[in-house]
Amino acid sequence: MNASEPTKPTKPTESSETSESSELRSALHGLEIFAGITEEQLDWLVSVSEPRVLADGEVLFRDGEEATGFHVLLSGGLVVTKVVDGREEVLTRHSTEEESVAAEDHDGKPSAAHRFTGELPLLTEGAYVATAAASGPSTTVVAYPKAVFFEMLTRCHGVAAVLIPVLAWRIKSSEVQARKRATVEALGTLAAGLAHELNNPAAAVARAAQELAPALDRLTRTAQAWGAAATGSERSVFDRLADELDKLPPPVTTDPFAQADAEEEIADWAEEAGTERPGLLGSGVSDLGLELGWLLERLEGVGEPALAPALDHLAALLEIRSLAAELRAAGPRISQLVAATRDYANLDRAPEQRFSVTDGLENTLVVLRSKLTGISIVRAYEPDLPELTGYPSELNQVWTNLVDNAAEAMEGSGVLTLRARAEGVCMVVEIGDTGRGIPEDSLPRIFEPFYTTKDVGKGTGLGLHLSYRIVTQRHHGSITARSRPGETRMVVRLPFAGSAQACPPPAVPPADPPASTSSPTGSSTGSSTS
Repeated sequence: MNASEPTKPTKPTESSETSESSELRSALHGLEIFAGITEEQLDWLVSVSEPRVLADGEVLFRDGEEATGFHVLLSGGLVVTKVVDGREEVLTRHSTEEESVAAEDHDGKPSAAHRFTGELPLLTEGAYVATAAASGPSTTVVAYPKAVFFEMLTRCHGVAAVLIPVLAWRIKSSEVQARKRATVEALGTLAAGLAHELNNPAAAVARAAQELAPALDRLTRTAQAWGAAATGSERSVFDRLADELDKLPPPVTTDPFAQADAEEEIADWAEEAGTERPGLLGSGVSDLGLELGWLLERLEGVGEPALAPALDHLAALLEIRSLAAELRAAGPRISQLVAATRDYANLDRAPEQRFSVTDGLENTLVVLRSKLTGISIVRAYEPDLPELTGYPSELNQVWTNLVDNAAEAMEGSGVLTLRARAEGVCMVVEIGDTGRGIPEDSLPRIFEPFYTTKDVGKGTGLGLHLSYRIVTQRHHGSITARSRPGETRMVVRLPFAGSAQACPPPAVPPADPPASTSSPTGSSTGSSTS
């Protein structure tokens, strides 16, 4: 090359790109929000990251701009401001320096809150509500576009566990500031729906996804063994059994003690028959409310040589169907929650739908199954109920709130009763529990925002208020509570599809149970209020 020729810029070498990727990977993994993700999830996260270095004072996003991304702070600091009445107010500061973090923690700000921003307007499909700018000469952020952020919530379930408490704190903090400025009244209520629901379906999806691969391997292996051992007539017997299982409705009642007895009896019999995983078969059959006698009757015609392979294949089939049911119920719940949050913030833009209310009740039981261990479930659904018109994802929040509170009140032992019936032009849904009851002096206030009977730190006092708003303002219905020790009943009335009439609470409450009642201007749930 001639000495007078300019030097051409060189591309980064593969080793330098690898080094940058490795540094970014290490920096992300060191953050609390990403500490619980797997190596595979971390690889994906690095691949979709968009690092950006900001000069001192450079704006990351502005108040009023459309929310386009979720931002993670790697180094330096951000100052978040808002112009109120012509004055620029500092709302909060985010910093990676320990001293600055400690200074901001006086108001209960979680440490993880310093390291990310922008999630709330993404969840509500709104605009940024403040301006964020770099504070200091060396501020590095990583941006994740909206679509990537929502994929992150479903792909990296550990993110939600850190994001929810921070989101709840931010909403609560915003509520306090909004009160002072008399602007936003409903920000705090978003915390209730998000905190109640997001962790449960995320954990359910993660668990089902983790177990799905080995379950599919077992299904393939047992299918081959069953196919080799069975005759044509035996295959017909099994096919009829599988078809019948497909058409089984949910059990009307769920008694954990009777279910445990049936599971043990089936498992003992299956073990004597030589199955590989008798416990899996026992739990799979008993979860459907079935007993050994039912199974023996359906397997009549399968000879002893083919019985063990048939039972192993049936157990694997039930396991796959159970995991698929969990994914069907829990997977969409995250997107439903985001939609419900958006609808709550933009009441006039959410589309109405026709839907079955009992489907929402059943999905709620699936998602909250871990909290219902030891609790008997009684279903009393009137057949052929008309459909409702409204917002099913929002009503799912109501059912989740009421069932969750009822389960908490029973403390792992009791009876949860779900009823649905027609009453004139209204659907009446009752959720009852046999828990400790709501104190008589608290019952008139349970629908008030920020009122809770739970211990400090265990309830926001917004869950029932949110439920009340959804039932009364969004669906023109009513929600009432009746309670005494050992019997609490939450009654929701909703107009059927096509009805122009609202469904107010009855003028005279039913005589049973003779207890304190609540029909206020707020919201409510089982024997403890959140």
